[in-house]
Amino acid sequence: MAPHLVHSHAHEGDIPGTVDLRAAEGDDTAYGQALFPVPAEDPNDPLQWPKWKKHMILIICSLYSFLSNSSLLGPSVYIGVFAETFQISPVVASGLISYPNICYGVGTLITVPAYLKFGRRPVMLLSLLVYMVGLIGCGVSNSYGSLMACRLIHALASGVCEALPVQLVNYIFFLHERGNKLGYYTVCLCWGSTGPLYAGYMLAGGYSWRLFFYVETAFAGLLLILGFLFVEETTYKRVSPNGPAIPNPNGEKRVFGHDELDGKSSEEKIEHVVEVETMVPPRRSFVQTLKPWSGINADESFLMTMVRSFTYFLVPAVLWVVTTYGIYIGLGALVFNYTFPIKIVAPPYNWKQENAGLIALGNLIGYGLAVPLVWTSDRLAAYLTKRNGGIREAEMRLGVLIPAAFIAPAGLIVYGYTAQDNLQWIGYFAGVAMTDWASYFYFTFTLAYAVDSYNANTSEMLIAMCIGKQMISFAFGIYVLDWVVQSGYVTIVAGIFCGVLFANNVFVFVFMAYGKRIRTFYAGTWLARWHKRTIRQVMTH
Repeated sequence: MAPHLVHSHAHEGDIPGTVDLRAAEGDDTAYGQALFPVPAEDPNDPLQWPKWKKHMILIICSLYSFLSNSSLLGPSVYIGVFAETFQISPVVASGLISYPNICYGVGTLITVPAYLKFGRRPVMLLSLLVYMVGLIGCGVSNSYGSLMACRLIHALASGVCEALPVQLVNYIFFLHERGNKLGYYTVCLCWGSTGPLYAGYMLAGGYSWRLFFYVETAFAGLLLILGFLFVEETTYKRVSPNGPAIPNPNGEKRVFGHDELDGKSSEEKIEHVVEVETMVPPRRSFVQTLKPWSGINADESFLMTMVRSFTYFLVPAVLWVVTTYGIYIGLGALVFNYTFPIKIVAPPYNWKQENAGLIALGNLIGYGLAVPLVWTSDRLAAYLTKRNGGIREAEMRLGVLIPAAFIAPAGLIVYGYTAQDNLQWIGYFAGVAMTDWASYFYFTFTLAYAVDSYNANTSEMLIAMCIGKQMISFAFGIYVLDWVVQSGYVTIVAGIFCGVLFANNVFVFVFMAYGKRIRTFYAGTWLARWHKRTIRQVMTH
């Protein structure tokens, strides 16, 4: 079958995050702008794959994120059970959630360089296998130490699913689709925090906490089968359409787009569109796509990839994503899940322990109301690009974050005062829903902004994001129970946490106003020059 050829003259400017999307005659377009990046004519280029194939891969990887996050956070409702079973304090028992949370991010230091070196498909399949082994170990553990060890194993293995969906969106979808497609990943990430709901109702059914890990293992096995069948290797060396002409075996020039050739004099240039017949390889068969291993990429340095990732903490847009994810995960996944079960089973509420996971309904409501609006960022960016004469700036999608910047802190105030003064239980759900509604926008579009700004080195940027956000969320959750006992919910949640979140959120105005200047400045720094010298293979968007 002949590939779907996409003709486009779109190209990235000298400043990272600035893209010329002005369409020339004959270009395929979206929202009246040229498609970017430009795919190869090879039907094995992921940009040329049919839509069902792209979406199947993205959905499977995103479901892996949902499953791993739910297994990471679900046992938070068992803190009291673990404390009683292993004869430890609730603070020590909460370490079964907090410490795996760190490993979840740190694991990308190994898994991301591994999939750059050995391929995304084999690393994903192997991580799913190790993830299953860790879950099975949790289910059969009979001591705090063995349970902690198995929790760390499955967290380390599954952290790769935090990077893979973002990498895929940046590689198999066009620029105008990225905000929307990142929504697949972020909704799964967000709804992963509903794990405590399922864990709580397993207790309500009279089952042991071990059942939760067995159920997670079963779903992990299903994902492993689906991944083996449908998640084809997506690594592909795409030739830049703006690069030099490439000679073919017949000695002719193979030219992508326009080529300027010398005319009769040195001052005169004549633009030609050169059309040559090229040899297009056949599409790989289904059986060929099932090969569980990929070739080794000799251009990638495992160690240097790890080292360079830490330099992204010096890049403001990336640091903003790190703090955004860390704060919102620390609040939604840890603070709410730690404090609500303790408050709701005590007077004046006196709910049963198995209902302690119902706070996840606030997550479902908040994210459920946000998901239908995931298209807004791409549409706003397309509108502003058109007004800007077809030139796309990375900051053009950020305007949709303004309402969320104020709604999330308001949600923390509602939650904090409800907990402090034992107000109506609906206040807990309202506070969580407001915070999570806003977090969905910040999760999706700050990440899309960073990827748009620095898309050549996405893998290393994702390592920095994963490590940083888990460290920050760990800091929010590790001593939260002690803090609220000492200082109260209003001071900690409605005061300190709310202030930190609001300060982070209002940086949207800083990046909207000065983001391009920051990108321009960093493009000329020693950091950018060092990256260019040490990166042997730069991903073509």
